Amino acid sequence: MVLWGLVPSSPAVNVLVLVVATALVWVGSGWLEASAENLAAYYGLPAVVQGSVVVAVGSSFPELASVVFAALAGAFDIGIGAVVGSAIFNVLVIPALSGLASDDDLSASRTIVYKEAQFYMLAVSALIVTLALAVIYAPVAGPTLDGDLTRPLAMIPLLLYGLYLFIQWQDVSDAGTPGNPSVSARRAWTTLAVGLLVILVAVEQLVHSVESLGTTFGVPEFLLGVTVVAAATSLPDTLVSVQSARDGNGATSLGNVFGSNTFDLLVAVPVGVLIVGAVTVNFAVAVPMFAVLTLATLLLFTALRTGLSLTTAEAATLLASYVLFVAWVVAESLGVTSLIRGA
Repeated sequence: MVLWGLVPSSPAVNVLVLVVATALVWVGSGWLEASAENLAAYYGLPAVVQGSVVVAVGSSFPELASVVFAALAGAFDIGIGAVVGSAIFNVLVIPALSGLASDDDLSASRTIVYKEAQFYMLAVSALIVTLALAVIYAPVAGPTLDGDLTRPLAMIPLLLYGLYLFIQWQDVSDAGTPGNPSVSARRAWTTLAVGLLVILVAVEQLVHSVESLGTTFGVPEFLLGVTVVAAATSLPDTLVSVQSARDGNGATSLGNVFGSNTFDLLVAVPVGVLIVGAVTVNFAVAVPMFAVLTLATLLLFTALRTGLSLTTAEAATLLASYVLFVAWVVAESLGVTSLIRGA
């Protein structure tokens, strides 16, 4: 319920709530990421692990919250649409803006390309397989290709994320980076908790306002999640990665991109399912979007592998690709194209 029913719901009110909620997500995420970086320094985490786990999990909390609240509101399509749309935004827009903001080519490393990027592609495949298993083993009768994503199935991507954390833990042990005891861990944990609370409240209202606008204007929930909610929840990742690129830290910038997407796919979606018990997914809607995500990931992977850096021309190509994606989503919404069946 928008603003907990304190004011009458109208398109103008919903748009205002959407803008304010997005601003609050940005503020709360800033606190969350600052505390996450301080905790990474306190515990002595390497730059790649800091970007791919600590900062990535922190900046991905808006996506996690959007999935949870969307699932509780019976609008899971908004949540999973936000995750997929955010993942596409992350691999196309964030590296592009980071590359353009960097004084030189955005540097990558073999760790980023051969560990983070490839494990992320494994995460995409794992979630597609999980959704396919839902259609095969828990089909929902109807004209569309639907299936119930249950708690046992949701454990598959979660277990894979456990493997990811184990790999990162091994890297931390091998690096042996000393911690920084001058950082106040108590203050960092407190700031982290406050940031999470602000994000929770903001995302709850954001999901409700988007759902209400979708009902008013007849826009499919999934497409709203892919565009509006995805862009709003990806704002923290964008700010973190761009700032890291300006500071000359390409490892943290790109590590945040792949780490955030890995968390979104393997944790955010399953957690929403674990909370509500089971959700119905439309496989015919999800697969075309995952196909776009796969192509976007391959495009970024190819750009990074050539010279282990992202040039200005490659960054511009990524940005143009996202513009084409948005144009396609608008065309789907207007009925000009119909590649997404049942959206």
